[in-house]
Amino acid sequence: MNKNVISADDPQALEKLQARLEKLEANQKEMRAVNTYYRKHKTLDGCPGLPPTEVERLKAKMAHYRTEKPYASYELSGNNAEIRRNKARIAQLTRQAEQGYFGWTFSGGEVQIDKEANRLQIMFDARPDSKLTLALKHNGFHWAPSIGVWQRQLSDKAVWAANGIKDIWPDTGESPSDFQRRAREEAAAD
Repeated sequence: MNKNVISADDPQALEKLQARLEKLEANQKEMRAVNTYYRKHKTLDGCPGLPPTEVERLKAKMAHYRTEKPYASYELSGNNAEIRRNKARIAQLTRQAEQGYFGWTFSGGEVQIDKEANRLQIMFDARPDSKLTLALKHNGFHWAPSIGVWQRQLSDKAVWAANGIKDIWPDTGESPSDFQRRAREEAAAD
């Protein structure tokens, strides 16, 4: 498993993402400052905050790639894109934690929300037929034999995927997404 990946299952995911974001923003600020210093002085010697080893590394990189500045535009724009991606992920996880999800019953079973495991879980009263099993797999659900449920990581996309399986729609007849919207509105009104 990639150690750089921060899973939404991780209880400290928001803290880790925030720390990563701060590091990326500091790196962006440093790269821009180094480029500005180089543009003004035409040398990296004496650049504040740059240790001599980093100065030599950047000089060697510039000579090797024959670039006109220490950090190329693609490095700055790539780092900026990573900043935006991390901000969006933090916003998504924050929204997900605040809004909550609600389980429902359907003809032949129920859908539960396991916040501890961060899973949307589907429990059937009887073994689903092959057509329904295929639909579950097609929509990203996996059989967890240790707990006897079909499940998928909890997210808006998991609820949206449940929309594609008519057999597990709530008893109310509305789609899982509509059910979630209504349940959240009712919870907010209480």
